[in-house]
Amino acid sequence: MRRRVLYDASSRAAAAAAHLLADEYDVGTLSADLVSDAVPTVLLIEHDSRHVPQMGRHVRMVALVDPAAHGPWSAAWYALVPVGAGRPLVASAVRNAFADLEAGAEIARLDRELSELNAIGIRLSAERNPRELLETILTKARETTNSDAGSLYLVDEAADGTRHLRFALAQNDSVEIPFRATTLPLTNDSVAGHVALTGKILNLEDAYAPPPGAPYHINPAFDEQTGYRTRSTLVVPMRTPQGETIGVLQLINCKPDFALRLGTREETERWVKPFGVRHEKLVGSLASQAAVAVANSRLYDEIRQLFEGFVQASVTAIESRDPTTSGHSFRVANLTVGLASVVDHVTTGPYASLRFTTDEMMELRYAALLHDFGKVGVREQVLVKAKKLHPAELDRIRQRAELIKRGLQLRQAGEKIDYLLAKGKRRYREHGRALDEKLRASLTDLDASLERIVLANEPAILPRDFVEEIERLARRSFEDHLGGQQTLITPEEASTLAIPRGSLTPDEVRQIQSHVVHTYQFLAHIPWTKEFRRIPEIARSHHEKLDGSGYPYGMKADEIPVQSKIMAIADIYDALTAGDRPYKNAVPPDTALDILGEERRAGRIDAALLDLFIDAKVYGRTGADVIPQEGERRHPIR
Repeated sequence: MRRRVLYDASSRAAAAAAHLLADEYDVGTLSADLVSDAVPTVLLIEHDSRHVPQMGRHVRMVALVDPAAHGPWSAAWYALVPVGAGRPLVASAVRNAFADLEAGAEIARLDRELSELNAIGIRLSAERNPRELLETILTKARETTNSDAGSLYLVDEAADGTRHLRFALAQNDSVEIPFRATTLPLTNDSVAGHVALTGKILNLEDAYAPPPGAPYHINPAFDEQTGYRTRSTLVVPMRTPQGETIGVLQLINCKPDFALRLGTREETERWVKPFGVRHEKLVGSLASQAAVAVANSRLYDEIRQLFEGFVQASVTAIESRDPTTSGHSFRVANLTVGLASVVDHVTTGPYASLRFTTDEMMELRYAALLHDFGKVGVREQVLVKAKKLHPAELDRIRQRAELIKRGLQLRQAGEKIDYLLAKGKRRYREHGRALDEKLRASLTDLDASLERIVLANEPAILPRDFVEEIERLARRSFEDHLGGQQTLITPEEASTLAIPRGSLTPDEVRQIQSHVVHTYQFLAHIPWTKEFRRIPEIARSHHEKLDGSGYPYGMKADEIPVQSKIMAIADIYDALTAGDRPYKNAVPPDTALDILGEERRAGRIDAALLDLFIDAKVYGRTGADVIPQEGERRHPIR
């Protein structure tokens, strides 16, 4: 299409000058409609023209002036040409005007492309989701170059050091792509492999006509299956500042307009053009930014996996001190995140406006996994205590019972000898039988007492009369053969056996409860990143109750983080239903939910959260990680 020159029809001088250029330009009379359509245009006017409409950046004005005139001349005029000048002078002025327009357009385009690259760089650096990152890279590369299709390959390295190309993403505006992630050997046989190995840009005018001697060739399978025609191809390595190629960006079929669709091979032949040097520079710059973004994303993911491994190892180490609760932290984490994901989707009730970001969901998961981290600071004999008395303490009582028995037997034998020495054999048989019966009754009573002690040692709820019997037993003494008084149990042991519920003494309960404080102290020493900085606070509050009866700080409802309220329900449910606790039997899920209902009625746990826990059957989600993927989550509306 020839360039356009318009002239002021009211000026004879402008008309004459315009007609001198009719063989080189599209010449026409000036009108507001023509000037406003954004086509690059040169206007020929006379210095006193009165009908010139407002000009835009796409217009340059060349004024025809009287050589003898002194001005003043308008600053809006690009050039001055004497009235009556010949064609060479007029043509030169017009060519220069068009060159200035092209230079201005080029500057504007470069400014626009620079702005776009900056915007792309900002977006790439901010994107944390690996899949979204790759989508952004390929989409922006195609938009920048008006490419109809494109694909992205990543260089992966196996454990043995072997590298290969992973076909990570494909896009095509003209045909449906049945995308399937595959891997390719990293060799010079493929175009992408060649670029990855050489680190050099490859620009092919026709992908099916590579330069003579080229080691690579295009795989025609896709074109044959879909009827598509791959023509111009621009393949760019994604290289980090350290010179490592971590991927390859392949752009296909450069179009005059990004919105154009190539429905047939004929349309492809008609519209597709080669990629230019400008495209190489643009995509080269974008690929460099993309390489940094992908490298950062990989580093972030590796750090996340490293931290995940640390957390898993920490939980395993904690639970190895108490094998009977193995798996508790993982189950609580899954229940907690499961309930949080339900809360994240509710549209009614007190939590209708609460939304968790992906980072907040991960923060909650880590807090749940580490909620018992402080148990490393609790004495192991307390941590694993299954009965009220430690095994060694019960053994001492049994040994004491044997000593008392032996003392009673020796005392009886001494009484028999004393009787014989004092009275001889007269009526000895009757007296001996009475002593034997008395000894038998004492030994039977002692055995019964020992049985009651063993029964009281179980972490069950004791009747009041049973507790009183244990206390009487501590006050009862047995006289041995030397006249000494011995008791079967000490007052301290009686106090321990009289624990009305569970297996822990008040002091041991305080030690167990201190694990929450230890958890906070340990976790507070970890330099958490900004998104995880509330982990210590969430973990330390999971034993708090809404009515202030919890521990360790006695917080009330409005002081407890909602994440901790969620975790409290999960923790109680798992503790009730777990079948691995030596001090109690597991209860069925329905019974556990009933107990949680009692806690709700007592005002200790959040009623709305418990309703969601039950209605959504969250209690069944203990076997898998239930954090939703980014694309499945609703965005936070804080």
